[in-house]
Parts: sequence; structure tokens; C-alpha cells
Amino acid sequence: MKKIKSPYIRYGVVGFASLFTVFFLFILSIYLGLWGKLPNEKDLSDFKYQRASEVYTADSVLIGKYYLYDRQPIIFEDVPKHVFESLIAIEDERFYEHSGIDYQSLGRVAIKTILLQDQSSGGGSTLTQQLAKNLYPRQNRKKSNIVVDKIKEMIIASRLEEIYNKSEILIHYLNTVSFGDNTFGIESASLKFFNKPAKDLSIEEGATLVGMLKATYSYNPRIFPERSLNRRNLVLQAMENNQLLSKEKKDSLAEIPIELDYRAYDNNEGLAPYFREEVRKQLQKWNLEQRQAGNEYNIYTSGLKIYTTLDYNMQYWAEKVMKEHMKTLQESFEKSYGKNAPWITDKSLIKKLVKQSEPYKKMKASGLNEPQIMDSLNRKKKMVLVDWEGEKPVVASTIDSLQHYMKFLNTGSLAIDPNSGAVKVWIGGIDFEHFKYDHIAQSRRQVGSTFKPIVYTTALEMGISPCTYFSAQEVEYENLKGWSPSNSGDKDEAYLNYSMEQALSNSVNTVAVKVLEKTGIANVVTMAKNMGVFSQLPEQPSLALGTGEIYLNELAGVYASYVNNGKAILPYLIKTITDQKDSILTQFEPKRAQKPAFSEKTRQIMVEMMKSTINSGTASRLRTTYRLDNDIAGKTGTTQNNKDAWFVALTPKLVHVTWVGLDHHEIGFKSTRLGQGANAALPIFAKLMQEMNQHPSYNAITKARFKRPDPSVVDMLDCEPVKRDGFFKRLFKNPNKKKTKKFKSRTTIP
Repeated sequence: MKKIKSPYIRYGVVGFASLFTVFFLFILSIYLGLWGKLPNEKDLSDFKYQRASEVYTADSVLIGKYYLYDRQPIIFEDVPKHVFESLIAIEDERFYEHSGIDYQSLGRVAIKTILLQDQSSGGGSTLTQQLAKNLYPRQNRKKSNIVVDKIKEMIIASRLEEIYNKSEILIHYLNTVSFGDNTFGIESASLKFFNKPAKDLSIEEGATLVGMLKATYSYNPRIFPERSLNRRNLVLQAMENNQLLSKEKKDSLAEIPIELDYRAYDNNEGLAPYFREEVRKQLQKWNLEQRQAGNEYNIYTSGLKIYTTLDYNMQYWAEKVMKEHMKTLQESFEKSYGKNAPWITDKSLIKKLVKQSEPYKKMKASGLNEPQIMDSLNRKKKMVLVDWEGEKPVVASTIDSLQHYMKFLNTGSLAIDPNSGAVKVWIGGIDFEHFKYDHIAQSRRQVGSTFKPIVYTTALEMGISPCTYFSAQEVEYENLKGWSPSNSGDKDEAYLNYSMEQALSNSVNTVAVKVLEKTGIANVVTMAKNMGVFSQLPEQPSLALGTGEIYLNELAGVYASYVNNGKAILPYLIKTITDQKDSILTQFEPKRAQKPAFSEKTRQIMVEMMKSTINSGTASRLRTTYRLDNDIAGKTGTTQNNKDAWFVALTPKLVHVTWVGLDHHEIGFKSTRLGQGANAALPIFAKLMQEMNQHPSYNAITKARFKRPDPSVVDMLDCEPVKRDGFFKRLFKNPNKKKTKKFKSRTTIP
């Protein structure tokens, strides 16, 4: 071998060999893990996705997810062939020819991108390398570390190609790749942007999603529709270039606009957010129980499937009609107060609520005194306030904001199957994003006249006939500091004597108190507990008027007993929890009372009495205004000073409870006309039933009929609803004068 004479060539060879040796040692150091451990074959064979847990309605509609990363892995067969073809065409044309590293592309990158500084030439990463990057994201974002990361990904890609076939690599890639907005994988992206599983994607829809992968924000079709359309058409062009589409087919697809059906599975958005939050809370309790039993599940990463009791259509209609009604009611509410509204003029109330607010408490905790805090809270700044018309950018202070939200009426609306307790509709408030407080599960409010059926049920069980008459005359009770419950009717009521049926259907307060007195407070409290009331009740005469505070779902379970053979039921939300392979982990069963709280005869009498409330009593507008001919029983309720409006509807197959009021107990409706249960709460049920009546698929609920009562029950109710005092009794009675007496309540059951 001849010795190289030219020193330049000799130095060049030595320099090249030295560089090669250094580069080889550099790669070897990465391979040996000196720049960070590389996954071995076992790691790559056993990697697990963090999977979002999914929440389904009873009719198997996906309505929500719980996740750290929104990912729903699917199998190869669940992805259309055209999605794989578009992906390979635009991202890695020689995917089936290389073994994880495309040296031809690397050469192109080396010459064009590095030497010629042509940034349009693209990168040299294969899909397998991108999979490696998805599985093991780069920790160091500095440019100086890019070479190390690239070599790591090439080594991992080579190992992946040894372990998995090409189909497995493709599906792993599509299950791990990010589509932005914390959305990972083709299935989650398909559900988010097109509201359909990936297997149902059309060619142009698949190309839209694949086109996003180059830059998930810049090519997001929701944010940049025109840019996304151009990118999609570039993907279609790549498919034509690779003989995967004909020119005619590509041209026709390129003319189709991008039509999104966007569904963000966000906690604040979508259907039934209050329901989903309550499900999440119950799952956390379940998860704790599972851990104590030695089972490790995570509701955010384990890919659980939660099948609930919710009815998708009923929930959708209920939310729609709630918003329609509450928007109109809010307008009437604000108009009724005008310029003298308490959220404008009542300075002491405003100051009280400001002191209860989180901003005030935080500043107080930081050591600021009250003048400093109030000065800070009064400073104007740019903010967004929300009302029924939407978001409005304004310049306002924190106190202005608190006053703005003080005035909003809120609601709780719940429908259950009375035989099982399965929740069909759950609306915890008017807007979960801005009003997180759930008025079904978290709020206890005075229930007003909706408590009266419990009083009358107890009376019937005590042997008091439904045709027993009670005077409607107002009484002042001497031993109750002159307490004197009154009615909303005229003074002529002092001459009237109501049967129990008529008194209940017209919600006569004076009679309800007298029935309670004759029945016994302790007996009514015992009956309430047997019917499913678990809240502490005040053992006072005012209990007859519903001064007890009860949860809304608690009240629904109580009323269910009237169509559930006298047995109380506890509303439940979750039917089944499965793992990611659909293996059942837990099944939930209805929780019913073991024994009836009252007799079958009492049950039938109460249903007939509450039918009268609908047909001719305080809820008759269901028949007259809303033209509902369904079999319905029920009860309206309005609390003192019009603070709470209630309506409970009872059908053979559905119990529906609605509450409307303000979160701040200090503010009520301006008038009973506006704030009574029949006006403020009843329409939400009425409009929901109107929607359901239009759909034959709900005939099992809407056309259900109460069983005909026994002849003996019909006979017991066969009496004049009202008796008027005789001539001489009227002659010596002053309707303007209250009768005075002591309240004497029976204390024991005979």
C-alpha cells in the first residue's frame, strides 16, 4: 500500500476518520444510555396508553370523559383504509420500504435543509420515528439537544420495527399522536371534530384530521377553516400522487367544504355537565373503595367505561326548555323590581355578600384591612360578564360583577324512574361554567307546600277520612307567640270548610296546619323518614307549610313511593362500570325501602288527591295552558316571601321535581303571581312533557295510565269538596277577625 504523499489528503483522511470516530462514539454513548436511558425490548413490548374514561347515557351515547390526556385507543380494524393511506402519502411515502429509518429522506434533509437552508424540504422522520417521539416525548426543548433526541428516536424506531409489524406501528401511531387541545389519537379527534367514531370517517374527513398533524393549531379546522381546507386538499393531492386516488375522485373531494360537528368533551360544556360532575364524585368514592379492596383504578387514566341511567333525548329536551323558560322568567323577574332591585339598592345586603365572596376572603387572609379590600374590589377593569344573551366584554369592578350575578334565578330539575330510582334527567343549574353549585345534590331548600302530601298521607294512615272537613278560617295560636298562618285567598274563605282532597289540591295553608295538629308532628316526622326523608326536619307546626329543608333528589325519592307500592327509592346515576375491555367491574342496584311506608289504600287515595291538583287545583295550567292530557298527579310549592318555587309531577312511569329560586336566600320573587310554583317551576316540566309527547318512542312514559282505584277508595272520596258555613254561623262569625286558640298536637300513634 502506497503512502499518501500529499499532506492535505493525509490530513483530510485523518480528520475524516477522527470525525467518524467521534461521531461513532457519540452514537455509541447514546446507545449505551449515557444521554438518558433508552427503552429496551420489554419496555417497548409492554407500553400502556393513558386512556380517558368514558361516560355513556343509558342509550349508549358518549356524553363525557374524564382524563389527563383525551385518548381512546382503538384497534387497526376500526380505522378506515383511506386514513392509513392518506397518512402514509403525506407523512412517509416509503413507509413500507424502510425499517424505521428512511436514509433517502435523511439525505434530502442533509442537503436541502442543512446545506441549502431550504425549510420547505420537510423533515426526515419516519412514522416509526414519530411514534417513538409520541411514546417518549422530548424532555429538553433546547436546539442543542435536537441531535441527541433525533438519534434516540432512530434507535427506538429500529427497535420498534423489530417488535411490531407495519400495521401495528400504524395503529400505535394513530393512537398516540396529538391533535392539539389535549386530544390524542384518531378516535378522540374524530369524536371531537366530527362527532363520529373513526371507523365512520369519510375520505375528506380523514384527510382533514391527517392534515392537522403537521401543525395541530395552525391547521385546526375550527380555528382556521380556510387554512385547514388547503392543507386537507394537499393531503388529497398526495394521495393522487401515490395512485391512491384518481384525479377525478381527488377533484370532486377537494370541492367538498369542511363540515364540522364539533363536540368538546370539556367539563364545562356539552350535555349534562352537572350530572357528569356528580358521576365523577361518585366514581371517586368507588375508586377509594376499590383501592381499599386492593384494586388499582384511576378514573382519569384507566380507560373505564361508565354506563349511566341518563336518557339522552330527555336530557337534551329538558336543557332546551329550561333555558327557554329561565330566560323569559329572568326578564320578568328583573322587570318586576325595576330600579329598586335589592342587588342595586340594598347596600347592607351587597356588603354582606361581598364579604362572603372568595376575592374578599383571599384579601382578608393576606392581611389587608377592610378599606383596602373595598378599594381594590371597587377598581374598574376589563372583564367579561355573562347573561342569557351571552358573553359581554365590559369595564367593571369586582363588586359590579358580584352584583351582576346576585340577580340570577337558578334551578334544579330532576326526573327519575319511580320504580327503580334511575335518573333520567339531571339539571343542577342554569350554567355549569359560571354556576358550579349543583341544586340537586348540594342544595337543601325549604320545600313549601310540596311537603303537604306527607302530612296528608300521615293523616290517612292515622284513620282520618279524606272527606273530613277542616275550616279554612285563619287561626292565631296563643302558645306559638301569635303565629298565624294565612291563605292567599279572600276573606270569604273564613266561611269555607274544605275536604282534605280539596284542601290539598288548592294548597290551603290553614287547613294543612290543622291536619298536622290533628295528626301529630311526631307522627308526620316518622312518616317522612319512612318515605325517604333523611334530612333533619324541624318539629314545629310550620312543618306543615314546608319549612323543612330537603335535597331535591331526596324529595324525588319520597314522591316515587306513591307509584312504587308505598316504598321510597333513592335516585341513582350509575348502572355499570367496566374496564377498557368491557369486562364488568361493578353493577349498581336500586336502593328501595324494604317495607311500604303506608298502605295501598292510602297510596291510591293520595294519587287521586294529587290528580285533583292537576285537574282543578293549583297546577291546572298543565291542562289549560299547556294542553297536556297525560295522566299526571302532583303538587306545587311556594315558600315564605316567594323565596322558592317548586313543582313535583308524578306519572306512572316518571317523577319530575323542579325548583326555581336564587342562591342568595335574602332575595325572593317580587310577587306570588310571578314566584309561585305554578308559574316559576311548573313550565319546565310542562314543556318537557310536550316534547316527549311528540315522540312515539316515549309512549311507554307519556301514555302510561294510573291504575283505576279500588271502588272503596272511590267511595271514600265521594263527597262535596267544600262546605259553606250555615246562615247562623256566618251571621255570628267575623271573617276579618282571627280565631285564637292553643296549638295542641297529638304526640303518639293510637
